[in-house]
Amino acid sequence: MGLFDQIVSAINNPNQQASPNQLHHILSQVQQVSGNSGMDAATSQALLSQVGSYVRSALQQKQASSGRGTVESIVNQLSGNQSAAMPALFSPQQQQDMVGAISTRTGLPAGVVQAVLPGLVAQVLTLLQSGATTQGQSGGNSILNTFLDADRDGEVDIGDAMMMAGQFFSQHR
Repeated sequence: MGLFDQIVSAINNPNQQASPNQLHHILSQVQQVSGNSGMDAATSQALLSQVGSYVRSALQQKQASSGRGTVESIVNQLSGNQSAAMPALFSPQQQQDMVGAISTRTGLPAGVVQAVLPGLVAQVLTLLQSGATTQGQSGGNSILNTFLDADRDGEVDIGDAMMMAGQFFSQHR
């Protein structure tokens, strides 16, 4: 099951935190960050795909060194936290390298990339947290598990998932 399918499944599962309102809020935040920077939809999606790739890599490294529970804790604690998410996941050198690489790949100025990264990373973590179970329920975070599972097909793309979520909302309003 793909990432977007897991998101829809979590929305439909009362034992998971995901809700249509939460997904709509995440999409609105991402659109606001992109819109404030003057990006078109294609550039915004490319940027989000790049950010998602870096977040996945950082979380996979943390999972390899500290275990799945630590990664779930990181996602739960840092979702939506713009000031703490970047330094918790990336060293200053990694942040600088990431800004340069994303700027090169998207054509956006490095200053714009650097300005929007904290907000986008925080929103990616918020999206990943939405797969967590509600309080008192047992079970893992299906969205996070799918996001981290690069063994299936390696085609996990947060930009595509967010684009599909936007299309889903436009059809179901």
